[in-house]
Amino acid sequence: MNKKQKKVFTRIIIAFALIIILKWIPVEGYVRFALYMVPYLVIGYDILRKAGKGILNRQVFDENFLMAVATVGAIALGDYTEGVSVMLFYQIGELFQSYAVGKSRRNISELMDIRPDYANIEKDGQLEQVDPDEVEVGTTIVVQSGEKVPIDGVILEGSSTLNTSALTGESLPREVKAGDEIISGCINMTGVLKICTTKEFGESTVSKILELVENSSSRKSRSENFISKFAKYYTPAVCYGALALAVLPPLVRMIALGLAPEWGDWIYRALTFLVISCPCALVISIPLSFFAGIGGASNQGILVKGSNYLETLASTKCVVFDKTGTMTQGVFEVSGVHHNEMDAEKLLEYAALAECSSSHPISKSLQKAYGKSIDRNRVTDIEEIGGNGVTAKVDGILVAAGNVKLMKKLGISYMDCHSVGTIVHMAVDGKYAGHILISDLIKPHAAQAIAELKRAGVKKTVMLTGDAKNVAEQVAEELGIQEVHSELLPADKVAKVEELLKQKTEKEKLAFVGDGINDAPVLSRADIGIAMGALGSDAAIEAADIVLMDDDPLKIAKAIKIARKCIRIVYQNIYFALGIKGICLLLGAIGVANMWMAIFADVGVMVIAVLNAIRALFVKNI
Repeated sequence: MNKKQKKVFTRIIIAFALIIILKWIPVEGYVRFALYMVPYLVIGYDILRKAGKGILNRQVFDENFLMAVATVGAIALGDYTEGVSVMLFYQIGELFQSYAVGKSRRNISELMDIRPDYANIEKDGQLEQVDPDEVEVGTTIVVQSGEKVPIDGVILEGSSTLNTSALTGESLPREVKAGDEIISGCINMTGVLKICTTKEFGESTVSKILELVENSSSRKSRSENFISKFAKYYTPAVCYGALALAVLPPLVRMIALGLAPEWGDWIYRALTFLVISCPCALVISIPLSFFAGIGGASNQGILVKGSNYLETLASTKCVVFDKTGTMTQGVFEVSGVHHNEMDAEKLLEYAALAECSSSHPISKSLQKAYGKSIDRNRVTDIEEIGGNGVTAKVDGILVAAGNVKLMKKLGISYMDCHSVGTIVHMAVDGKYAGHILISDLIKPHAAQAIAELKRAGVKKTVMLTGDAKNVAEQVAEELGIQEVHSELLPADKVAKVEELLKQKTEKEKLAFVGDGINDAPVLSRADIGIAMGALGSDAAIEAADIVLMDDDPLKIAKAIKIARKCIRIVYQNIYFALGIKGICLLLGAIGVANMWMAIFADVGVMVIAVLNAIRALFVKNI
């Protein structure tokens, strides 16, 4: 408990003890009234103050006003015990709600704990701590054992074990060495690392994650918006309804029927009606359910940018995947050089130099296979042709490296490759020089991820890729993906998603999972965009609605299950709260329900709804 919660808990204990003591003190009249005002003010002074402020600010109709009117009215009618008890149980409900929100916040604050306080820069043989915001790109920083990595970069010296659990939700440590890329937010567990920063602090992974989480509450779901609007009209309606219940029946009895008006009885019914009608259970538990769902997901390395995206994700029936870096590791290796008219090493040299300005995994694999440092002075006139490949002059000789489309575009006859993989066709000085076979590795959990999605009720799985047809079809078959479209440009992917969106019903939602810059338009166009966060591009993470921090496709099914559990809890709370309140309001109006039943209908329902909402936090074994 925090300091504020402890204070409320102390007040509850004191008020409860005073009520018990006063039950045994035989006093009447003004003395009894004065004695009962002590526990009433101990437990309710803050509610009365808030109600007073609401009236002064012309924002009268809220739960504080309802509680104040109901309890003051009960005391005015001489029901001191009931008046104090209503306030007492309301505060117990508020304490439960505060604790539940605190628990969910702690889950998210564990994630927030990844924010680094400083970065170490070496000056004159000494380490100097500076604000991470002040560190420029290309600066060498030192991360010692036990410290957080403050900024994204590449390891220059050292090897270590990283704790990435704050980012991914997984406790398995990651081994890193010189040359490896490293993202901020990890904790260096063993060795000392020297890192060359590749991003400014504001653009680094840790800053992006914190920004996503901090902004998530601003995007409300349809359920939350409905509850906010509902409470706005519902509270004044029940206040006027209670007033009518207190005034109209006595007047009808007195004027039309000539009977005693029984003002006390009808005012008591109206006060009971007010206590029952308090919308706390809905107003508190619905946002809390979503907040808990987002907190539970973040604890598992799934960042949801808003509760509206949880609601959409719960209705997902079609999941569309990119291939490279999403379902495959994006770790390409040269596995063969075929039909080459020159020495294989020379062909690889031409390919690596022509692709030297590209950061695409295929380009990196060519440079890795070449195995020597790249002299960029040897390369001129580089032209990257989207969806085709690249042309460049190497030592003054025109070199083309790309797919079949590029060869056709250049009018060069080529040789087909019967092996499955990515084929880089090479033309040197206008003549076909052979092709290089590059293979990609499927992610360990990719096939299991597809199976889990089907078990989770996803009707359709589709893969869109710019890769060759035979490669795409083999990967889809291995993974169990139902539909595959290959050799697509970024614009073609958007067009395919548009087609898929037209095929589904309005209630069914489509999710797209991608990781590259070229996936950003599709992530934005889909009903729900899911980005691979650890290795994915900044553009993809910005465009996506949900970010998977460890690039594990198995987390997609988990995210859907978390969303469905959260939405299920939301609807349970709505039906339960409205059902109980509806019954009790009717019983209160006809005089069957007393103030104790009213307390259950308000505070009891709120406590049950809040406890149910907390269940959205527990998603580890979902």
